[in-house]
Amino acid sequence: MRALLAALPVRVAGLEELPALELPDEGDDYAANAVAKARAAARASGRLALGDDSGIEVDALGGAPGVRSARFGSDDGDRNRRLLAALRGVAPERRGARFVCVAALVTPEGDFATAQGACAGRVLEAPRGAGGFGYDPIFEPLEAAGRSMAELPPAVKDRLSHRGRAFRALLPALEARLGR
Repeated sequence: MRALLAALPVRVAGLEELPALELPDEGDDYAANAVAKARAAARASGRLALGDDSGIEVDALGGAPGVRSARFGSDDGDRNRRLLAALRGVAPERRGARFVCVAALVTPEGDFATAQGACAGRVLEAPRGAGGFGYDPIFEPLEAAGRSMAELPPAVKDRLSHRGRAFRALLPALEARLGR
């Protein structure tokens, strides 16, 4: 996000600068979760705030774990093991999936805009690569066939990722708020 916003006349502050901020519990909707997170940060900081929510939607699992991706296990390794176990025996051609992200921009007054991004691919049969986080080691994007998201250089991952796409789609709303 910092790299994407580098050309704008803004200082990007992370959550570490708002130690008292309590993010809301997550619900069952990407957009509502993203807006709630950004709204909490905007209220706490008195400034424009960005938030996002994302997940992996697996075709063979009817779109699960979806919005509950972060709650699908106790940590990244556990979530990956659980997803691979749920897909045990599923043929490679039936392991289609997509990462989905909704990014939100919220003003201190509560006005907001959202944008969605997605990255289509498939769930691998075993983890590969040491980069990234979350489900990256078991997700192969269609646009980088043969490599997991965790095997991609950061610049390529940023270009293909659901988060990168969502935040790039939200950029015009941010620029409008900044008077650009």
